[in-house]
Amino acid sequence: MEDPEKKTEVVLLACGSFNPITNMHLRLFELAKDYFHETGKYKVIKGIISPVGDAYKKKGLISADHRVAMAKLATENSDWVEVDDWESSQSEWLETLKVLRYHQQKLVSPDPTNSLQNAIPVTKAGRKRKQEPNRHEPIKKKNQSPDIKSAPQLKLLCGSDMLESFGIPNLWKLEDITEIVENHGLVCISRAGSNVQKFIYESDILWRHKNNIHLVEEWITNDISSTKIRRALRRGQSIRYLVPDAVQAYIEKHNLYSPESEDRNAGVVLAPLQKNARDSKN
Repeated sequence: MEDPEKKTEVVLLACGSFNPITNMHLRLFELAKDYFHETGKYKVIKGIISPVGDAYKKKGLISADHRVAMAKLATENSDWVEVDDWESSQSEWLETLKVLRYHQQKLVSPDPTNSLQNAIPVTKAGRKRKQEPNRHEPIKKKNQSPDIKSAPQLKLLCGSDMLESFGIPNLWKLEDITEIVENHGLVCISRAGSNVQKFIYESDILWRHKNNIHLVEEWITNDISSTKIRRALRRGQSIRYLVPDAVQAYIEKHNLYSPESEDRNAGVVLAPLQKNARDSKN
């Protein structure tokens, strides 16, 4: 029988607009958790939903306050998936890699004074904690170093559309893609018959790190998307059973999605396209 102590602990991080969060977003976590547990090698201990900030400038993106509130309502009955508003509260748009670094640092050294600046040199966490008279001190008797090796693995959870967006010019930096797949890893939920494997094969970076990309096939297909939810709402159509009931009630209470809200950021270039295009010129 498999020793649970030998299983690698995994934390799943999903970044995105969640505009609004749907039942499909929640299903991604369940599908990934089933996949890892069925391998017998991993134990998923937490899922984190990190809505993007308003500075992302995506067309139709409503206020982060509303998107975070809906995500919290959607996960209030989950005992392992939670919402983190650190990314959404930033005044500037943050690359996904920086969000991964931040959460990795929290796993290595759970310190409330964490910031983006100290989220990068994860190997220094051991020295920092040595000075702290914290309640976990007895663990050190086992000679367990509180470094990244003993921390859970943080993996980016996404759908096939996000993985394939790596191929869109100026949307991602090549060095960011490399660090994401090399240092963290991807869990990609893909529909049967999708071309994700072909996309990985055609990318030298992804192919080089293909062993750190976990492809999970979604056999019970679910075509719910935030875009379709917003379209239905604009047309006065029901979205019941597509989003959690509490999310539907919140949307109706605040009258969130309309033709006017869909025009928000219209004509504005997406933040990563602006930034990466600017950086490539310099």
